[in-house]
Amino acid sequence: MSKTALIVEDEIFVALDLERILLDAGYEVAAIAADAESALAAAPECGFAFVDVNLRDGPTGPEIAERMAKDYGIKVVFVTANPTQIGTGQGALGYIRKPFSERAILAAAALATTGDEAAARDEVVPFPEERAA
Repeated sequence: MSKTALIVEDEIFVALDLERILLDAGYEVAAIAADAESALAAAPECGFAFVDVNLRDGPTGPEIAERMAKDYGIKVVFVTANPTQIGTGQGALGYIRKPFSERAILAAAALATTGDEAAARDEVVPFPEERAA
């Protein structure tokens, strides 16, 4: 699985923190997107994505995640303060609640790129198998 991430987050300081964590750990970051249009434009270059629920264009995160998973096979982990707004989580591996720890982000990245469920067990809240892509 590609070690190239997409960060879908409209709060620039949160996005930059995610980017720093990933880059320091050896991942690549293809883009930071603040809305559906820019996220979907960058999606083909990525293997996994961290997606917030509420973005510049409204609560579009769940729709973005579902489309990226279905259309591009991207592994998605939500990073949100509002997990109840995710809905079914169609196409996503799970979520991390804000404020997040560096450990949680790296565990989620490992889950998305290598399938390392053991590393993510205490850090990423999973969605049931029948809902994940």
